[in-house]
Amino acid sequence: MTRLNKWIAGAATMLATAPAFAQDGPIKAPTAEQMAGMVDKGDTTWMLVSSALVLLMSIPALALFYGGLVRTKNMLSLLMQVFMIVSIAALVWVSWGYTLAFTSGTPFIGSLSKLFLQGVDATTVAATFSNNVYIPEYAFVVFQMTFACITPALIVGAFAERVKFAPLMLFVVAWLTIVYFPIAHMVWYWAGPDFLVDAPADMGYLWGMGALDFAGGTVVHINAGIAGLVGCIMIGKRIGYGKEATPPHSLTMTMIGASLLWVGWFGFNAGSNLEANGLAALAFINTFVATAAAAVAWALVEQIHHGRPSLLGAVTGAVAGLVAITPASGFAAPMTSILIGLFVSPVCYLFVAVVKNKLKYDDTLDVFGVHCVGGIVGAIATGIVADPALGGQGWIDYTVFPAVAGEYDMAGQVITQAKAVILTLLWSGIGSAVLFFILDKTIGLRPSEDAEREGLDLSSHGERAYNY
Repeated sequence: MTRLNKWIAGAATMLATAPAFAQDGPIKAPTAEQMAGMVDKGDTTWMLVSSALVLLMSIPALALFYGGLVRTKNMLSLLMQVFMIVSIAALVWVSWGYTLAFTSGTPFIGSLSKLFLQGVDATTVAATFSNNVYIPEYAFVVFQMTFACITPALIVGAFAERVKFAPLMLFVVAWLTIVYFPIAHMVWYWAGPDFLVDAPADMGYLWGMGALDFAGGTVVHINAGIAGLVGCIMIGKRIGYGKEATPPHSLTMTMIGASLLWVGWFGFNAGSNLEANGLAALAFINTFVATAAAAVAWALVEQIHHGRPSLLGAVTGAVAGLVAITPASGFAAPMTSILIGLFVSPVCYLFVAVVKNKLKYDDTLDVFGVHCVGGIVGAIATGIVADPALGGQGWIDYTVFPAVAGEYDMAGQVITQAKAVILTLLWSGIGSAVLFFILDKTIGLRPSEDAEREGLDLSSHGERAYNY
């Protein structure tokens, strides 16, 4: 039985037995006036802080992390790409992204009822994961906006140093609309726990299936990672790939970027709880220790394989740990989070150091090997570590007041997680391939050979990152 079926059955039971736990008659969803009185200033503050932390992950963190890994002649172009993707995605989000992702529509996409944030103001609220607890809708809009900003920015690392700026920006607008918003709706949308009686089927397809993704393993990392792989294959390899040395020009910048990513990720994961409570603290500590474990594990793998660890390996391992713990951060226990971190680094290392070389695809900054593979590891592992028998949170039965952890089926949950992974890979992979193909055949994705050799800093923007 899917979570949706369980909730429908639970809702029916609630209606039949309402007097047993509600003296005022059958349970009803709260009115707008009642919901406004259920907003906590502490939750609101945490959500606004978390939104700022997630923005930090994009600019400057991701920009510096990626920029330091490319050659000097392409540093500024990476900074410009990430900066403008964030800017464009923010405008797309408030125009039509929020309504497509987080309003009632179909199980696969929302409606246009809040187009251009129509009906959203300082008095409207959004549901959390607790009965009778809400946050200002603007706080929810801006928090989810930061996710929409960073996800397409992750993609560009896969084909860095060889893509034209204007077509890339067009791709971002189309990709958000066709790929990201539907996935976000399917994984994260529901009306909220107080509305299960009135609208038990008002939820995204994967949410109703029971797929667990606390902060974006499927929505962000697998989604972006597979799009990056498709892009780097369709655009082709860099000139001189495999023949010319292409070392990172500034590992100092990369380390700064990775460290800022780690800091910002606390907003990414702990903020996804939508409330400032014990589960937010759980997601916070899980994010901390899983990342630390993954950094250590990558360094150990390099010590065994190459005889010495590298800074590049350590920060790459940290990012892999951040990716893998994302879907599990609010479900796992700290000790099982450490295990996820220890496990994900060797798996990602295999794809980055072995599989990529054997298959000969030019994933410049290992977006597929770290984000997609790490996201898959985390998504599947979530089905295991969420088990209460391992200290996990289980899945929450919101038809019980107060909500409690429901009966947990580890094998069934892992299968559900795998289905969510496969759907995300297919939706994003096919959708991205179509968009890349159309843009390449119409306006072209790749700069000329001379422009690529000169570097995108000068050929695309007429500026240099460094003047010396």
